Amino acid sequence: MGNLLALVDVRAMAFFALAGLTVGSAGIVALSRNIIYATVALLGTFLGIAGLYITLSADFLGATQVLVYVGGTLTLILFAVMLTARIEDVRVSNSSFNLPVAAVLVVFVLAILGKVATGTDWPVSPGPEIPSTARLGHAFLSGYLLPFWLASVVLLAALVGAVVLARRAVKREWEEI
Repeated sequence: MGNLLALVDVRAMAFFALAGLTVGSAGIVALSRNIIYATVALLGTFLGIAGLYITLSADFLGATQVLVYVGGTLTLILFAVMLTARIEDVRVSNSSFNLPVAAVLVVFVLAILGKVATGTDWPVSPGPEIPSTARLGHAFLSGYLLPFWLASVVLLAALVGAVVLARRAVKREWEEI
């Protein structure tokens, strides 16, 4: 029984540490005036979310989070920011002039989330969790097949649209008609 309590305490500490990393990094992303710092803080946010997935026995989602968001999206954002010429000369259009209104809205949303979190009967299972990869794959290919298929079509359309927009931006002089 003592070992189980120690394991639960370690899991709870890991969960709260990762939640703190996620929320703290997200705060830096939202409030930072330096885009490089915001991008690096976004890395902390994504890694914290991946860690939360792993502590909740959603290992597939945690690995996907690292591969897709940290490995792909964040790297793309970081290279786009670093390769942009004269990034210091850009005028900030996202000034924080409505900070009191945003603070009230954040407190309101956090109160609702706190009420939902404390009012929900969370299932607690003693012992190690079974990895969710098989259940997730079965859910994607049975009950959630249509939303999974629609999401893939939307992503394909976004990819084709990005290629078309990029192609229009890179016209050569012989293509001008």
